[in-house]
Amino acid sequence: MPLAADARDERAVWLRLVLTPGIGPVAVRRLLEAFGLPEDVFAAGRARLAAALDGARAQALLGADESREAQIRASLQWAEDDSHHLVTLTDPLYPPRLLGIGDPPPLLFVRGDPAVLSLPSLAIVGSRHATRAGLGHAQAFAHALADSGLQICSGLAAGIDAAAHRGALAGRAGTVAVVGTGLDLVYPPAHAALADAIAQRGALVSELPLGTQAQRANFPRRNRLIAGLSLGVLVVEAARHSGSLITARQAAEFGREVMAIPGSIHSPVSKGCHQLIRDGAKLVESAEDVLVELRAQMTGAAQVTGAAPAGAPRAPGGAPSANLRSPGAQPAGARPHDLPSAATARLLAELGWDPADPDTLAERTGQPVGEVSAGLLELELAGLAERWVDGRYVRAGR
Repeated sequence: MPLAADARDERAVWLRLVLTPGIGPVAVRRLLEAFGLPEDVFAAGRARLAAALDGARAQALLGADESREAQIRASLQWAEDDSHHLVTLTDPLYPPRLLGIGDPPPLLFVRGDPAVLSLPSLAIVGSRHATRAGLGHAQAFAHALADSGLQICSGLAAGIDAAAHRGALAGRAGTVAVVGTGLDLVYPPAHAALADAIAQRGALVSELPLGTQAQRANFPRRNRLIAGLSLGVLVVEAARHSGSLITARQAAEFGREVMAIPGSIHSPVSKGCHQLIRDGAKLVESAEDVLVELRAQMTGAAQVTGAAPAGAPRAPGGAPSANLRSPGAQPAGARPHDLPSAATARLLAELGWDPADPDTLAERTGQPVGEVSAGLLELELAGLAERWVDGRYVRAGR
């Protein structure tokens, strides 16, 4: 169904804001706080925009950009499909839980029913290289919990994610997939049929523009949305240095419950779960263990849970905890991983000792925001940097 003219115009302004190169969620938040709605941002003029950001990004916002305009036209055309939606921060359908994560996406691309993004959800995440037992656990837990009224949220990846989605599709509450590509693509391509089924029983969601290919830098952004949309995160299998542990750490920062299923002491994909449990995550052996933690929240799931102060992780019960440290951080006395590249070493140097967001670091280094995000992920996995709840990064061990 074609968009009404006023809805089309409103979304076009939001798209123009988020599709401008160099303008990420942190910069958008800064602009909206300074000027109001996107149309007010573009009416502010170059001098005022430069005072809020910098001259280069002010010029990018106001200058002619045919590539950006082509993306806007393509996105509006995509939204003509009844199952495709562009959900902005001011839309009543914007999921309330995302508003508390510090750097909420200004605009979400949604395939399916956007209303389900506000339902009570549990994130189930884990290894792409899961064991047979891990896949069975993910599918069985997802099925049982979906039948108990918890929608399952995951990332459509191979392994634990896909098993969780399939289990939830067999249950009552359905499932949501947060993806690290544009919604006109499916990654991995083998999951096209699974993506279709999820769109029928729930929704697929992305903050990334249409046409965005699978890139390593995109998955930390996806993981923070998985944590932000959910009441809690259950990690089924994860290696010691795993993106799933970053999702768990982000969930703790957002005040969400963190849970993990233990495994064999000899399995490398159990090491991360055991570390989480040592750091304060709840050990889970049954679906009822999960429900005990979340049942009280499920009735009020549309309310935004309070986020922890910047840099203050929370324990699974929601109280600040000194023990539930960043899963990527090194234990005392441990030697960090070697830096993977000279560019990443430079990024660490530019980070300095004060908090900085990816947009600012991109400006300092002259690197694209995507490359900066990928480098920050490497630093985080190496235990050399930590991500705060507001989207800024600091050196670890401050």
